Amino acid sequence: MRRPVVRGIQAAAATAALVVGAVLVLPTPQASAATGGVTGYATLNGGTTGGAGGQRVRATTGTAIHTALCTRASSSTPIIIEVEGTINHGNTTKVSGGSCNTAADQIELKEVSNVTLVGVGGGAIFDQLGIHLRSASNIIIQNVTVRNVKKSGSPTSNGGDAIGMESGVHNVWIDHNTLYASGGEDQGYDSLVDMKADTTYVTVSYNTLRNSGRGGLVGSSDSDLGNGPVTFHHNLYENIDSRTPLLRGATAHIYDNYYLGLTKSGINPRAGGKAKVENNYFRNSADVLGTFYTDLMGYWQVGGNIFDNVTWSAPGTENHPAGPNPTSTTTISIPYAYQLDAAGCVPQIVASTAGAGKGLQVSDGNCAPQTPTSPTSGPTSGPTTPPNPTTPPPTQPGGTNLSLGAGADGSSKASGTSYGNVCDGDPGTYWSPSGSTGRVSVKWDSATRVSRVVIREASGAVGTVTGWRLVNNDTGAVLATGGTAGVATFAATSLKKINFEITGASGTPRIAEFETYAG
Repeated sequence: MRRPVVRGIQAAAATAALVVGAVLVLPTPQASAATGGVTGYATLNGGTTGGAGGQRVRATTGTAIHTALCTRASSSTPIIIEVEGTINHGNTTKVSGGSCNTAADQIELKEVSNVTLVGVGGGAIFDQLGIHLRSASNIIIQNVTVRNVKKSGSPTSNGGDAIGMESGVHNVWIDHNTLYASGGEDQGYDSLVDMKADTTYVTVSYNTLRNSGRGGLVGSSDSDLGNGPVTFHHNLYENIDSRTPLLRGATAHIYDNYYLGLTKSGINPRAGGKAKVENNYFRNSADVLGTFYTDLMGYWQVGGNIFDNVTWSAPGTENHPAGPNPTSTTTISIPYAYQLDAAGCVPQIVASTAGAGKGLQVSDGNCAPQTPTSPTSGPTSGPTTPPNPTTPPPTQPGGTNLSLGAGADGSSKASGTSYGNVCDGDPGTYWSPSGSTGRVSVKWDSATRVSRVVIREASGAVGTVTGWRLVNNDTGAVLATGGTAGVATFAATSLKKINFEITGASGTPRIAEFETYAG
């Protein structure tokens, strides 16, 4: 049986490291920094390899990132910048040099090429600080979190874009990142991934994009039509108002993405833009495909998608939804090889693989992914160590995780945690009770058939739970009991609410995911 593939990273030899200024220079391994796994349009036009084969440096501040760029022999000298820690305005200054052109208010990849920016170790968080690409090529941004970048208010960065590309940018791979805001334009935020002013040959894969008014665009206006092509695959778009993405004149291949809670509109080709939309899963969303807010029509080719509780508005002036029964209005030829997951598997696979801190796992097209217990040998563009390397997480069952999009409550919650974190598909968030025991529940509006549960503890807390029971909240019946948290199976039961009750623990439990399955 085929499984998700892990791209590992070779650990740095700390004893051989050399500190130059604020930058930790790491020895270059015999194997080049291969980027294996780049797919889609970024593989064309000469391909996208980032800093493969170049010097590796470790950066824990934004200034160190800029210093690494500026101390290269030239603006095209390959470099892999491994980022760890929190990058913010306080530790990001402008650095000058012949091989760079930086700014203090953003991470500036301007007039450079052959660069990999990758999160390692405990993770890389760009806090209120965007990543800006301008006149840049052959760039990889991988395994980082960019959050709460503002265009108004304080502090501001990068026009409010988490990742923004403009002015002759080409061959970029945005992969396994977590990008989010805490609201829309009214709260000062703009977009998560924007491409404009001649940005071409880009792949956006295995990212989590959430809680934003705008997911992203390709083309900043109806006259900015020279962008694309772009591939979007295996991304999670959650709680986004619109633009997932907006395509002005651009061609996009959009497959195996999971769209959850799109409130206004979704994929929006316009002004001649074209999208091949296949094997995506749309859930609890509105107007997920069509030309919206204009009469400058775009076009789409559809196939294999699932529309789960999707609502469609009535056609009208400047409103051209593809549904309620989407049919193709064009044909798009894809010039590269790719492997599709069935749409029914997409929520499960994306929840297991998309976002930062997930070991750079990818799907190989099989519907029963399993989180490996350790990384395979391979490229250096991944995490230094996998999460919980000594304790494998539970095997993922087949089928759709019914908890995604469901409600949640519980008996108590520790400060900084939330009940909803157990059903958001993100292992980086979690719920904890206020003590060592407590209850968290998943609930639905109508009776839902469940026969298997997977409890995933957060990184660093695996094995904390020492006793538990699953209870049908509707009847009080105990469905299963156990010691260590993991997989529980029981006779199929229709219920509206299921409780996970922690009866014993060696410390404060941290429950990352409370997954439920019909079979």
